[in-house]
Amino acid sequence: MQPPKPATWTFAEEYVREDEVLAAARARSEEVGVVPIGSGGGAALRLLAALIEARAVVEIGTGTGVSGLWLIRGMRPDGVLTTVDIETEHQRLARETFNEAGIPAQRVRTIAGAALDVLPRLTDGHYDLVFADGDKTEYSAYLQEALRLLRPGGVVAFDNALWHDRVADPAQRDDETTAIRELGREIAEHEELVAALLPVGDGLLVAKKVWAGEAE
Repeated sequence: MQPPKPATWTFAEEYVREDEVLAAARARSEEVGVVPIGSGGGAALRLLAALIEARAVVEIGTGTGVSGLWLIRGMRPDGVLTTVDIETEHQRLARETFNEAGIPAQRVRTIAGAALDVLPRLTDGHYDLVFADGDKTEYSAYLQEALRLLRPGGVVAFDNALWHDRVADPAQRDDETTAIRELGREIAEHEELVAALLPVGDGLLVAKKVWAGEAE
């Protein structure tokens, strides 16, 4: 199978159009040096949240609210997004994004701090979806936390799973590429997960935490 032509790839990435609020959030990202999820990946997150009728979602890496807004727009109307970021200024900008989108304040819980300090304080088995776009070298640790946080049937997703075409190249062995490559291997071999690597944006690695006996 031949890879898609650039025009086809662009068409697919832009199939779901972003509105002015998301465009403004992306502009803020550029100002503070944050690289948010692409539009194709954002649309995939919204779809995942909608498919499982997500009510409680954890986001690792708030940024300026691009991925968070995509997630909220797929969640149930009473859903709450818990978003974690070490940068308080980024979270302030994200709150601007959510406010501009008309998202009620009670639907977003922002927690400032390092993800591996915050996640252990969250409730076991309470969440429908965990999305990670934080420190790539911590991805495996995020997975372990996600497995604890997710209910059976819940979904975990990791952005940058292709990491700028480096993951597929075995010659690339820097710490971040190696960590993402090992995460992919760990998820693919995990007995409690049903996974797929979606070639949207920079790669979105998605896995469902199965019910007991479902993967047999």
